[in-house]
Amino acid sequence: MDGSYEVCYRDPQDIIHNMLANPDFDGEIDYMPYQDFNVDGHQEWKDFMSGDWAYKQANIIAKDPMMHGSVFVPVILGSDKMTVSVATGQTDYYPLYASIGNVRNNVQQAHHNAVAVVGFLAIPKTDQQHISDPAFWKFRWQLFHSSLSKILETLKPAMSRPEVARCADKHYRHVIYGLGPYIADYEEQVVLACIVKDWCAKCLAYPNCLDEGGSKRCRDHAELLIKELALSSLWDKYGIVGKLVPFTNDFPCTDIHELLAPDLLHQLIKGTFKDHLVAWVQQYLEKMHSKTEAAKIVTLIVGLLQWHHAQVYPIFHKDEASNNGQVYLPAIKGHVPQDIVCTFCAFLEFCYIAWHDYHTEESLMQLQDALSRFHKYCVIFQTVGVHLHLSLPCQHSMVHYFALTRCQGILEKVE
Repeated sequence: MDGSYEVCYRDPQDIIHNMLANPDFDGEIDYMPYQDFNVDGHQEWKDFMSGDWAYKQANIIAKDPMMHGSVFVPVILGSDKMTVSVATGQTDYYPLYASIGNVRNNVQQAHHNAVAVVGFLAIPKTDQQHISDPAFWKFRWQLFHSSLSKILETLKPAMSRPEVARCADKHYRHVIYGLGPYIADYEEQVVLACIVKDWCAKCLAYPNCLDEGGSKRCRDHAELLIKELALSSLWDKYGIVGKLVPFTNDFPCTDIHELLAPDLLHQLIKGTFKDHLVAWVQQYLEKMHSKTEAAKIVTLIVGLLQWHHAQVYPIFHKDEASNNGQVYLPAIKGHVPQDIVCTFCAFLEFCYIAWHDYHTEESLMQLQDALSRFHKYCVIFQTVGVHLHLSLPCQHSMVHYFALTRCQGILEKVE
């Protein structure tokens, strides 16, 4: 903790200026938030600027006469540690990505210039003796938040007063920046929200009963807890790391708990589907059958999935997840209880709906219905004694998709 660390980064202001001025984006940028309604008068959500959060921010900005006529530019961030090569010594990198919410999703998907690597964050390491030391972990979190605050500081002046920027249609406009959603998996959310692991970064639901929900976390509530309560009680009772505040507190009109966006790929596909449900099915087979019989069934399932090894293939892409899910469901039928099949069916339906290019009130109700059925049937894993604790953060994140879709529209992953 006494060492020095290097954080390499580019000026995010220059990156955003380049995105706004990119002629390839002409006609594909929303210069103002909007609300879209269908012929029946029901609201629809598609690109980020159609979400309620951007509309709310525009109303806040409009209260200041000095900002009238300005374009609101929400900065969308994302970060995720990665290992480049195990063979050459497990080189770890911690890239920070950025995009802007004005660019529409079809461009985000097809154009590599819609997302940029802002920099690489430091990864402090220590010996085995101190790896679990709370003081070291707090230091790592402080370094993380201090780095983000420093990297983004050039944007701060134009969060209070507009600056002039060239746009894709070759016109110059006044723009006002704001920190938008931060797309992160659960491990990242723990660090970003300064909470204790196993708690939810979005709400105050208790770790042993996450799916029962709780009131929303907010910046004011967290600051009050840190001010009024002792550190020891914060860890256990409220899941807050005392005296450690998110980097967003250095910027106006920001609340990290509101801005955190779920990572569908890592939290649902890799987390809930691969690491939990698929693993639990294999545990069930091993529990209910002999090792030889279980191995035969697993080999059969893997053969149907056209995989080369008797283990679950690591799913990292949405299309692969969709295809593998469609095959996995009929592959397990007849080898596991019907409630397990129904659990997978409800979960996959939830994912397919969440992947829609746009949402309506009807599709969001279908999303909630699939979630209700998932919660109803997944208790089978407790009944058969495979997994006794179903209150898991990755699965709990599904509870927040309804509200987040209305709030943030459809967010594409920024990595």
